[in-house]
Amino acid sequence: MDFIFMLTRDDRTVTDCLDVLDTIEDLGITHIGFKDVGADPGTLARLHTRIKDMGATTYLEVVSTHRDQALASVRTAADLGVDWLMGGTWIEETLALLHGTSIGYLPFAGEPLGHPTRLAGTPDRIAADCRRAEAAGCAGVDLLAYRATDADPLDLVRAARAAITGRLVVAGSITGADQIQALAEAGADAFTIGSAAFDGSLQPHAGTLRSQLAPVVGL
Repeated sequence: MDFIFMLTRDDRTVTDCLDVLDTIEDLGITHIGFKDVGADPGTLARLHTRIKDMGATTYLEVVSTHRDQALASVRTAADLGVDWLMGGTWIEETLALLHGTSIGYLPFAGEPLGHPTRLAGTPDRIAADCRRAEAAGCAGVDLLAYRATDADPLDLVRAARAAITGRLVVAGSITGADQIQALAEAGADAFTIGSAAFDGSLQPHAGTLRSQLAPVVGL
């Protein structure tokens, strides 16, 4: 299962994202993501270039639950040339904007709400959304399982896994090894961690970002 380190806190790219890369560059993290909120376009362009120069796969996750803003994020992803675009629910319009690129698209399953984002939807709703996304041509889904409001997170993961053959990424509010192990057993292909590393939740008695991330990288 892949670990995707998100350079984000509270669903915003951290303002010192470039400095953070200097701090963690030698940890061997091979999947790194960010959002187009919290940093200006020039910083995002430099950030993406730096991540690719590190040899890592890049991800941009859509934050907005409003159509026009979400599609603006899609255009940003296309302009940057990220490897993967995560989030959003306007599948057909997003795929049209990504046509001709090599970007893999992983839309949200369920109903994302608010900011930071929560997830509404039962396992049946999640499964139906996953099937719809894959049928439309998406490479998989982005599932905010641990921000669920209507169901047990792992029930949602298992429902999504049973519904699709593509990539299943679980994002948001993952704070420890027990959750990560449970996600692996439920069939997730990848998980993201951002805020939990920056606020010290992964290793409560450790003081540096490197200390937070090192055990996760080693899983």
